[in-house]
Amino acid sequence: MWSLAVVWISSLLVSTQAQGTASMWRGNDRSGRCQYSFTVASPTEASCPSMGSGPEMEALKSRLGLLEVMVARLAGGEAPRAAAGTGLQEAYTQAMGEKAQLQREKDRLAQQADELQQRVAELQREVEKLRSRPCQQLPPPTVPQHDSSVRPGAGTALSHLVSRPGRTQGDTSSLRDPSWQYGSPGYQELKAEVAEVPAPRPEDPEDYTGCGELLFVGEPVTHRKADTIAGKYGVWMQDPEPVAPYGPGMVWRIDTIGSEVRQLFGYEDVEQLSRGFPTKVLLLPEAVESTGATMYRGSLYYQRRRSRTLIRYDLASESVAARRDLPHAGFHGQFPYSWGGYTDIDFAVDEEGLWVIYSTNKAKGAIVISQLDSHSLEVKRSWETNIRKTTVANAFMICGRLYTVASYTSPNTTVNYSFNTATSQSKAISVPFKNRHRYNSMIDYNPIQRKLFAWDNYHIVSYDVRLGKQQ
Repeated sequence: MWSLAVVWISSLLVSTQAQGTASMWRGNDRSGRCQYSFTVASPTEASCPSMGSGPEMEALKSRLGLLEVMVARLAGGEAPRAAAGTGLQEAYTQAMGEKAQLQREKDRLAQQADELQQRVAELQREVEKLRSRPCQQLPPPTVPQHDSSVRPGAGTALSHLVSRPGRTQGDTSSLRDPSWQYGSPGYQELKAEVAEVPAPRPEDPEDYTGCGELLFVGEPVTHRKADTIAGKYGVWMQDPEPVAPYGPGMVWRIDTIGSEVRQLFGYEDVEQLSRGFPTKVLLLPEAVESTGATMYRGSLYYQRRRSRTLIRYDLASESVAARRDLPHAGFHGQFPYSWGGYTDIDFAVDEEGLWVIYSTNKAKGAIVISQLDSHSLEVKRSWETNIRKTTVANAFMICGRLYTVASYTSPNTTVNYSFNTATSQSKAISVPFKNRHRYNSMIDYNPIQRKLFAWDNYHIVSYDVRLGKQQ
């Protein structure tokens, strides 16, 4: 209050001294506060200059314009800057997420690599253990496994021997090797009335040069044991009528476990086969189905995988020379032998030429025999038997007669049926036959060697046979 009084008194004094030249105004502003305003006349200027002129006003306008431009820029750039900041944040978050995912994937792969290394080490120890006991006979596994590996020893050292045909493209579709479970062994044994066949007496004349009935099968002779799981099943052959450039001693082998069976190994003779040193490795243009292949007159005859197609592969030109579908033949597990293995179509060679053993829906699973033209694969003539194909373990031809084996696992079984294509008559017989290694997946006859070739649970074996006339 005292300060207000002093200001008021001073104003009165000034007003009194400069009456006519100064004035005071007091009032409340918009907010209600008291304000004092003084008006003093200019002692030098008679009138005020215009508001729109003067350098000071122009400078003030210029500064105000610059301020407006800067404010506008700041206000307009705020949104893009905010959007850019948001985008950067999202990209950073995504990058960190991907980094974490890659780290997890890296950890998972590292764990898998450790597990695989441990598995390889275990397998190596198992191999060393098995090699340290070469004479121990192991029971056969109940389920076939898959492996596309080649016999150890071939490896890269044999890569220069592989011939790759360029005329025909192979089938690249996949194929699983079967795990056949037929239940009790009684199902696999053929139950039939058998006829006694007397063994020939030493004083009886024996026919070793001409044809005759099968009287005797000798003990199995082992030539080689496969080193890997790929050799559990297979087929080995000698051409009874070889064609150059391969001689009569040449031995051929196919390991038939794997999803893409295409390798054909050639050996100069049986001794080289026993030692495991192939002199020729051919890559077939079409994958092989099962163990039914055979060799005849310079060609490999086999069934194309997953089909009823028969193929003649010429060894000299290393190309497919002929192919033909076998009419109405079952394939890929429709009518196999009792051990399974997709053995629906089985080639055979004897003194009378090239044969194929199979079945059809029309025959209702009974064995059908067809004689083939070895050049064109055309069926020349067929016979339908009364022998159920799925009840016998294997079959082969000798002198125009079909012979079947009762069991593929029994160590002491029999050749239990024969069918004569000359008379179209079949009969039950009983010629002893031994499965020494208890899983016989292939049996074929060689008319020149007068032997049966077989593949018995990793083992490549042969049997001497004796032909003659029944007493």
